[in-house]
Amino acid sequence: MHTVSTAFGRFRTMLALIREDRWVHHGRWSEPGFQALAVNRFGTFVFNSNRLVSRLLGPVYYALFYAVRTLYGIELPWRTTVGRRVRIAHQNGIVIHDTAVIGDDCAIRHNVTIGLSGVPGVRRAPALGRGVEIGVGAVIIGPITIGDNVRIGPNTVVMTSIPAGATVVASPPRVLTPPNPRRPRKAPAGRPPRGASLVEAED
Repeated sequence: MHTVSTAFGRFRTMLALIREDRWVHHGRWSEPGFQALAVNRFGTFVFNSNRLVSRLLGPVYYALFYAVRTLYGIELPWRTTVGRRVRIAHQNGIVIHDTAVIGDDCAIRHNVTIGLSGVPGVRRAPALGRGVEIGVGAVIIGPITIGDNVRIGPNTVVMTSIPAGATVVASPPRVLTPPNPRRPRKAPAGRPPRGASLVEAED
């Protein structure tokens, strides 16, 4: 009886989290980010339940997980710890490692990677605090901690811990002035100008 009540309690918790996720995604069931989060919540419920539930519903979870990954390009395993009211604003190119921790009220945009650093023997992904905003194309890797309310700009690579309230941006772009096509280039000493034959050069 205790096992049944525990499973029912977990099921109610899953539904409450999914309702919040839907509200954050403008109340739309069709939002890819909402569907990815709903599958994550469902997998967490399934594999934290008893063996019978895991065996019966495990294949259903994996079918949904691979469908979301294939259709929307969002990889969010059930082992990833995800807080409340997390928003995945766009789809495609989002990879989140199963050891990552995502705090409450975070926002994740497309082409974001939250994963391992690739250092041998280190199997821990970043832990994000509450209210973290992640811009397009950001890469956050390694056993680091991102503090509450941190803002990470587009295409920023983060490999060290960031204190709460900070803003992290990538290096500003450089403007490279193209060469003037009307101004002929001088040939280096000892070389014939471009277009001249070897015979003319020797003469």
